[in-house]
Amino acid sequence: MKIPATVITGFLGAGKTTAIRHMLENANGKRIALIINEFGDLGIDREILTSCGIEGCADDDVVELANGCICCTVADDFLPTIEKLIDRPDPPDHIVIETSGLALPKPLVKAFNWPEIRSRVTVDGVIAVVDGPAVAAGQFAHDPHAVQDAREADDALDHDSPLEEVFEDQLHCADIIVLNKSDLLDSGTLDRVRAELQEAASASVKVVSSSHGNIDPAILLGVSGAVEDVIEDRWSHHDGDDDHDHDDFDTIVVSIGDVTDPKVLTASIQDLAANHNILRIKGFVHVPGKSMRHVVQAVGGRVQHYFDREWQDGETRESRLVVIGQTGFDHEAVTASLQQ
Repeated sequence: MKIPATVITGFLGAGKTTAIRHMLENANGKRIALIINEFGDLGIDREILTSCGIEGCADDDVVELANGCICCTVADDFLPTIEKLIDRPDPPDHIVIETSGLALPKPLVKAFNWPEIRSRVTVDGVIAVVDGPAVAAGQFAHDPHAVQDAREADDALDHDSPLEEVFEDQLHCADIIVLNKSDLLDSGTLDRVRAELQEAASASVKVVSSSHGNIDPAILLGVSGAVEDVIEDRWSHHDGDDDHDHDDFDTIVVSIGDVTDPKVLTASIQDLAANHNILRIKGFVHVPGKSMRHVVQAVGGRVQHYFDREWQDGETRESRLVVIGQTGFDHEAVTASLQQ
């Protein structure tokens, strides 16, 4: 019997990690192995999941691939990782793959047809997690008419930009679209966004609403799609491409020292998002006088920060942030702002 695998895609900050954490908290004894592909060399998402205190969420069940975009390194990184998981004496019941926000799902799904794993693993389903407020603002809508006004006001919003293409590829490859952060939308806007997503995807795709990634794992796991068998029928901007790149994005890691007031850091992040084409900031910081590690996650100007666990004995209490922005953002200015 083949081991099912679920691919979870979604643009930067849509809520993939939060949805996976909720999935683990409600796994009901199912052994789930996670493969996490992060953009940047600081394993934030893996750390958040392995420190969550959920029974069954052991370190060796969470594998991080940080050598590049997962859809670009399937032969070097992804396939050997899958083989190691399924060759275990006690293999997982289900494999969940969290792609980076910049990954194209189709090349990854096609890798499941490689002879080494085809007879042993199947793609149960592809889940696209969508940031509801972002789509409502016209930032990644499928219909070009819906974003025309925003595009004219902001030169960065080009319908043919890689950001838009990545978003559309994720929708076209999905079996289920999770419309996340629905609690931030009024009922009329929620209905409009749901209709836009449904129109952008195929008629068979289910669009479900979610707040804080809270969605029944039974909806996400058990789709039984065998997607590797039908992936060629799913349209992509990059059909026929041998590869692709992410030259429109830069990433840096910034060490910022102790943070005495997280609210000041939040204000700095919001200013950077508004003035420096910053898409995503995430990391951990040390707050003097506090025994717990402080998590910072930002999508544009929306910033979340909270204490997640005690600093461990021998662990360096440092403050480091991964910053992802559009190519050309001022690394020195962003670094200086965060370090103030």
